[in-house]
Amino acid sequence: MAIEAFYGWKINSLALLADAGHNLSDVAGLVLAWGAALASRLRPNHRHTYGWQRGTILAAFANALLLLVAMGALAWEAVGRLTSPDLLASAEGATIMVVAGIGIVVNTVTALLFMQGGKSDLNIRGAFLHMAADALVSAGVVVAGALTLWMGWVWLDPVASLLIAAVILVGTANLLKQSLHLLFDGVPDSIDPLAVEACLAGQPGVSRVHDLHSWAMGTQRIALTAHLVMPDGPADDAFLHDVTELLLHQFGITHVTLQSVRTPAFPMCSDARLASGEKNAS
Repeated sequence: MAIEAFYGWKINSLALLADAGHNLSDVAGLVLAWGAALASRLRPNHRHTYGWQRGTILAAFANALLLLVAMGALAWEAVGRLTSPDLLASAEGATIMVVAGIGIVVNTVTALLFMQGGKSDLNIRGAFLHMAADALVSAGVVVAGALTLWMGWVWLDPVASLLIAAVILVGTANLLKQSLHLLFDGVPDSIDPLAVEACLAGQPGVSRVHDLHSWAMGTQRIALTAHLVMPDGPADDAFLHDVTELLLHQFGITHVTLQSVRTPAFPMCSDARLASGEKNAS
């Protein structure tokens, strides 16, 4: 990324700068994963009872904003060059090919490192496909550099940068949407609230589930709270342990708080369905 950014600035190549921005998104993703691991080690205190795990969501949101601003500025510059022939600088096709070629080698080698683990791990497979796609983007920059060198098509450099920026914007928009959703305590995409409710309602002795809430404590941990109506008696330790283990293995929910009651309680801050029902009844 650093090599592409330096030479893109030196020879005035927007295509190299765009590819550097593309690789920056990968670097940021790895940094966020590293930051999540570090944040999970910080102990909670009396003022921050959940610790600092939400910092990973904030980092993802900030990363998305920075990438959107950077790619927007790059696209603006590319359009300016295309519409103003005086600004259409002649990029060095040979340098573009060499630097982007280095990107192909680095991304290909990285993808090969993920290939073996990708056969059994879906996340590693996703990383492999991402790095392979990066290699293809760098290959496209090489082709653009070759055509610039061969045909003298100086307009191809800003056009290539626009295409790369479009690819990054699509992925970044999704990152921005997901991180903003989690910042407002939205249910993580990996959780099906109806399936979780059905799972809890199907446990022995449970007649009803209400005040069910699930949210992301960070990018790696999910919390859940719920009231279980158990007319025959409150839940014992064994029941709570089994349900907690079930939620962990079936849905990946790591922090579970359950309250068992004999009769339904209707607090002032009830869930959306209860509120809707009370409104209709009135």
